[in-house]
Order: sequence, then C-alpha cells, then structure tokens
Amino acid sequence: MKKIMFYRLQLSVAILILFALNISAQNTVSEQYANTSLSKEIKEIHSGILEGYLTEDEIPNSLKLVAPPPEEGSIAFQLDQEIAAGWVSSDDELRKAQAKKDAVLSFPEAIESFNIVLDIQITEESTPLLYMIMRRTLADAGLSTYAAKNHYQRARPFMVNNAPTCTPEEEEMLRKDGSYPSGHTAIGWAWALILAEVFPEQAGVIFERGKQFGISRNVCNVHWHSDVLAGRMMGASAVAILHSNKDFTIDLEVAKNEVLKLKENIKE
Repeated sequence: MKKIMFYRLQLSVAILILFALNISAQNTVSEQYANTSLSKEIKEIHSGILEGYLTEDEIPNSLKLVAPPPEEGSIAFQLDQEIAAGWVSSDDELRKAQAKKDAVLSFPEAIESFNIVLDIQITEESTPLLYMIMRRTLADAGLSTYAAKNHYQRARPFMVNNAPTCTPEEEEMLRKDGSYPSGHTAIGWAWALILAEVFPEQAGVIFERGKQFGISRNVCNVHWHSDVLAGRMMGASAVAILHSNKDFTIDLEVAKNEVLKLKENIKE
C-alpha cells in the first residue's frame, strides 16, 4: 500500500513538473512575440489580405517615382513587344507552370514560390512572425503601384496581342486593372529583399527567385517587360520605407531570431 502511495506521489509530482514546464514554455513564446504583429489584431483590408505596416500617406507614390510607360512606336515599347512575343511562342511548359504558381498571392500558397529555394521552410506554424511579415508587406508593396496603375491604365499584353495567358480565370479582372507598374513584381521583389535579410547566406538564390517571380508576369502574358522593371523599383521603394517603420523593424528582428532558433533546433 505504501509503495502504491509512493508511486502515486511520484506521478503527481511528474505531472506538476510537466505542467509547470508547459506554462513556462507558453510564457516564453508569449514574451518572444510581445510587441510584434502576433500580439495585435491585424485587420483584413480585403478578403484574405491583411493591412500593411504603412499608412496611406507613407506608401511610396509610383506616379512620382517611375517614368511614364513607353509610348507606342518607341524603342522601349518595341522591346516590350519582342519579349512578350518570345514568351507567347515559348514551348517551355515547366517555366509556364512555375509562372502560373507565381501568380497566386493567397496564403499559404503564395509562400511556396520562395520556399522552393529556402533551406528552412516558411510556414504559419514554424515561422509565424515571418509568415505574418510576408502577409502584411504584400499590401505595402502591392498598393505602392496603384497611383501609376490608376493614372495610366495601360493595356496588358494579352489585350493587345490577343494571345492566351496562364491565368484565364483572372483575365476579366486584369482588363480593369492597369498594367504599369506590375504589382506582383513589386510584391515578389519586396519579399526577396526582406527574406535576404532573414536568410543572408541564401541572398543570391533569393534575389534570383524574386527576379524570376516578376518575370513570371511576362511569361503569363499579363505584363510588359517595362511593367516588371517599374514594379521592381516600387518593391524596393516600399522596403526602404518599411525600414523606418517601428512595427516592421521590431517584427523583422524577432523574425530573424525565430528563424535562427529553428535552425539551431534542426542542428540538434
């Protein structure tokens, strides 16, 4: 009987220790993400799209930052047409398949366009703050293109050459959305710049992936070459301003530690 009582006591003590360790771990996690976006209520500004870090006044103005799109008959527009024609006639089905994947900006699918080159996979479960940063900066970079988009209302390649796109289900919406600059490109390049800070040892492949993310818009026949170049400019402008935003810089530093700890755990 005494032995049974002793074992019960040991079991109770073990349960209490595990409970205390669990509470401690939860507190550590809570402390880790204190003052970050994960400790706040981040609203949606559109279905599935979270509000960014920048206010409307802080978002870079593309109408002031990029030159007007190339005029018809100009050498620059001839280059746009040549590059578009090259992709329309391309039989590189693997590249077209990747371009179709790169067109997806909904989460968690959007993250896979960069996970394919990263040693550490970004997920909402394993890297929640980095995942949150990518969701929020989508709005910052994407919205930075709209002053020029709305002003110029440039027709997209498929509207001019009548060739198919890799996302026919989006064509009706795209017809109403100006082509210049490319919002997808701005988002992809902004993500590449941010991820290169979090994974500096992989900066080269990340930049190349960010570049190809934008080129995918040419491959899909939904953006001209000059749209992509201007989109890259806006993505870089958005990230430059983000670095003066307190909430973003707090999130970025904690996200770096988040990934560092994950790498250490994998090594162990």
